[in-house]
Amino acid sequence: MNLNSLALLQQMKNQIGKFKTRHPKFPLFLNAVSENALLEGTVIEITVAAPGGQNYTSNIKLMPEDIELIQTLKKMDQIN
Repeated sequence: MNLNSLALLQQMKNQIGKFKTRHPKFPLFLNAVSENALLEGTVIEITVAAPGGQNYTSNIKLMPEDIELIQTLKKMDQIN
């Protein structure tokens, strides 16, 4: 990993911290989901409501590889 990658990771960590401060309930929601619902076959659906009234919705059905990725991301968040 080069210095640019390390700087980018540090920047992301700072941005995630600020996001958690602005939206404190969202990490709690994600923690509850990750502890209780991240199982093979779980469907995650996301809807985005744009200010102009347009809605976008998509969903995924979790596969074992997806759960592995999520667990890796959780570990990255725990790095101090």
